[in-house]
Amino acid sequence: MLQVTDLPAVNATLNSLATILLVAAWVCIKRRRPIAHRNLMIAALACSALFLTSYLVYHAQVGSVRFQGTGPVRIVYFSILLTHTVLAALVPFLVGVTVWRAARKRWDLHVRIARYTLPVWLYVSVTGVIVYWMLYRMSW
Repeated sequence: MLQVTDLPAVNATLNSLATILLVAAWVCIKRRRPIAHRNLMIAALACSALFLTSYLVYHAQVGSVRFQGTGPVRIVYFSILLTHTVLAALVPFLVGVTVWRAARKRWDLHVRIARYTLPVWLYVSVTGVIVYWMLYRMSW
């Protein structure tokens, strides 16, 4: 049975999977495979939604986890965490607008915002995994 203490690893796995799906979806659209692109984006959205649910459940149970590193690595960690957090707050809005425009078949507007949504979403997914490793897996 999954324990609350297992959720950070689950979250990192979901972020990793979302990253892979986003890159694969980008490759598909560049190769003019819109159906595969759509399916991969739906899967990436599902992974991110599961991540957000798991993340909220974990932090509702555990609260905040203190970073144990000291010295220069502490500055690196908080720099990554700050940018990750600020951009993570934007992702649901960017994704929502991007998906809405795709659902309405407004491809010109979809492409216009997707150019910003994809790199921000990728950055948040990748830095989420980095934060996990620095917070839970590194021994400081």
